[in-house]
Amino acid sequence: SALLGARWNLGFRWGLAAPEPSMASSRTSSTATKTKTPDDLVAPVVKKPHIYYGSLEEKERERLAKGESGILGKEGLKAGIEAGNINITSGEVFEIEEHISERQAEVLAEFERRKRARQINVSTDDSEVKACLRALGEPITLFGEGPAERRERLRNILSVVGTDALKKTKKDDEKSKKSKEEYQQTWYHEGPNSLKVARLWIANYSLPRAMKRLEEARLHKEIPETTRTSQMQELHKSLRSLNNFCSQIGDDRPISYCHFSPNSKMLATACWSGLCKLWSVPDCNLLHTLRGHNTNVGAIVFHPKSTVSLDQKDVNLASCAADGSVKLWSLDSDEPVADIEGHTVRVARVMWHPSGRFLGTTCYDRSWRLWDLEAQEEILHQEGHSMGVYDIAFHQDGSLAGTGGLDAFGRVWDLRTGRCIMFLEGHLKEIYGINFSPNGYHIATGSGDNTCKVWDLRQRRCVYTIPAHQNLVTGVKFEPIHGNFLLTGAYDNTAKIWTHPGWSPLKTLAGHEGKVMGLDISSDGQLIATCSYDRTFKLWMAE
Repeated sequence: SALLGARWNLGFRWGLAAPEPSMASSRTSSTATKTKTPDDLVAPVVKKPHIYYGSLEEKERERLAKGESGILGKEGLKAGIEAGNINITSGEVFEIEEHISERQAEVLAEFERRKRARQINVSTDDSEVKACLRALGEPITLFGEGPAERRERLRNILSVVGTDALKKTKKDDEKSKKSKEEYQQTWYHEGPNSLKVARLWIANYSLPRAMKRLEEARLHKEIPETTRTSQMQELHKSLRSLNNFCSQIGDDRPISYCHFSPNSKMLATACWSGLCKLWSVPDCNLLHTLRGHNTNVGAIVFHPKSTVSLDQKDVNLASCAADGSVKLWSLDSDEPVADIEGHTVRVARVMWHPSGRFLGTTCYDRSWRLWDLEAQEEILHQEGHSMGVYDIAFHQDGSLAGTGGLDAFGRVWDLRTGRCIMFLEGHLKEIYGINFSPNGYHIATGSGDNTCKVWDLRQRRCVYTIPAHQNLVTGVKFEPIHGNFLLTGAYDNTAKIWTHPGWSPLKTLAGHEGKVMGLDISSDGQLIATCSYDRTFKLWMAE
């Protein structure tokens, strides 16, 4: 009974809900406690807690699945999750190594870059270092930078982009050079037999004229220097006295072009209204109105033998318009006698070959064409410009043709061989005018960069740049007999006369209220005509 009492006593001490013992048992337990020594007591059994290693997540899931925690356990777990004290994941893993601080990564990258930089060999030649920097697209020098700092900067750049970048840029440069060389190569293709016949005809026509021109130049050189100087001074004096003696309203739209007849007794004007008109000179009376174009007329020019030896019923004029139409006119009819078909885009200018047999046209399809009017066919469709071709001029001998394009380049073509014998490179903007000097070796070009350049065929280069106007230059024209002066017109409402040689300004022809769009000099050199956006044309003559 004593042992039973001890057990009951333990049960009372450790148990949470032990039953109350009876009075007899209580007394027996007390007597047993009194009679037994402490050594005889049985030690209480201690309930050891479970120690779990790792996550309790799986155990907790099992316990929740079995429902051991009961309603209160579930509510407590839910409250703990909402409070953020209990986190039950869905299998996601957090890698600490991938989340190194950005600052630490930058430091490591900088150490690696410095290590690479120490291993890069850079030339000690400063010019080579600059060439490498230029190839990489970097400034070749910085303010206050010496050769040593420049080498170090190149080394640091190569450590970032890699040494292969320099090799790659060199290879790209070589490829671009090769492609440019291939692009600049001239290629030829076989033309029709009519073109061969025309080239031979032009050669036979131009060679005697060239010999005649050279003979005249020799004779002119034999004139005493004093006589030539006095003649030039008289010419300059008369040019300085030029005045506007006639101004005429030509149409109700801007006048785009004007051209004297070979006998200097008529002036042809082209207008944006589509009309072309012929005026008497010098009284400026209207003689004919040529109707045929439906849009802006770009140019109208007389045949080289018109009004001299050509019959009025024959083709005396040619005109072109923005719709690509080219029309031929006689002097006894107000309607065109023929149309030249073949252009699909704007034709900017039209010009007769000195022989009168061929007609040149410039087009916005980046080409110019040569038409044989005797054979009544197109014999040459010449490409060579990267943009539209605007103006064309023929050499006095008939052997060469010069073209100016919207790509800011000019080209001189040998009509006897088909070769481009000179490339006029130097203008910054479009070339709107080109003209050959009667001396045979000077060419003038007017451009949208407000300048007029003079080129020498013998030296094949630009010999002088005239800062001619304050706006784009629309036309240039040499004096047709000896080329003793040069006339330029521009969008600054003026035309100017320049000496030759020397290219100094002689006279400014001011009077138009709008842009000067066209100009011409009569074949005898006595009259100058200018036409303008203000719908008028003016005649200028020395007093």
